[in-house]
Amino acid sequence: MQDWEGRAAPEPPQQPPPPRRPAGPSMLPPVILTLLIINGAVFLAQGVMGQWLLANFALWPLGASDALMTRLGLGDVPSFQVWQLLTYGFLHGGTLHIAVNMFALWMFGVALENLWGSRRFAFYFLFCVIGAGLIQLVVATNAAADGSVYPTVGASGGVFGILLGFGMMFPNQRIMLLIPPIPMKAKYFVVAYGAFELWAGVTGSLSGIAHFAHLGGMVFGLLLILYWRKTGSFIKRRPGPF
Repeated sequence: MQDWEGRAAPEPPQQPPPPRRPAGPSMLPPVILTLLIINGAVFLAQGVMGQWLLANFALWPLGASDALMTRLGLGDVPSFQVWQLLTYGFLHGGTLHIAVNMFALWMFGVALENLWGSRRFAFYFLFCVIGAGLIQLVVATNAAADGSVYPTVGASGGVFGILLGFGMMFPNQRIMLLIPPIPMKAKYFVVAYGAFELWAGVTGSLSGIAHFAHLGGMVFGLLLILYWRKTGSFIKRRPGPF
């Protein structure tokens, strides 16, 4: 650049870019959206190759016999593989099963992801899924020793971990129950639901539901949050990127 006499004029100072404003809370943050898409896609795939997916990616007990008598005759029993501790959480047993899990994931998980950030929330969810799988593996293996062999599927362990986290982060947030339709603080709801799951698991009520996996997700979620608080790595923060 030159002035009117042809001399070089100094370049104007560059203005610093405006500061980036932190992203506000989202009704569909990225991890929640990704989990909804993955679970939906896997559920659709189950309609095409459900038996293969169940045999390889559902959670099967340890030490089960190689074959089992079924209504169709002698059938093979899939073996446990370590990846099943994670993959079982992305399979579901029916439309109602996945609908309830995904609705609860969204309803309670959005607030946590906005509070913690996406990376911390994703780690927490997967940690709870694996923790619930470990507890359920013990339960299912004991059942297999008595001749009852069955696979475990569903994201409920992770969802119950999210429910526990919601109750700890937002203890006084009121939740409207469906049956009965009364409001209840989140902290009381979590305690009541946990007590119900423990009662149902011990008494064997409502068979076909992995009550101890639900409890496992809550216990592992509690342990992780307490660890974060003790080490100082867990800080309640404003919504925004992690």
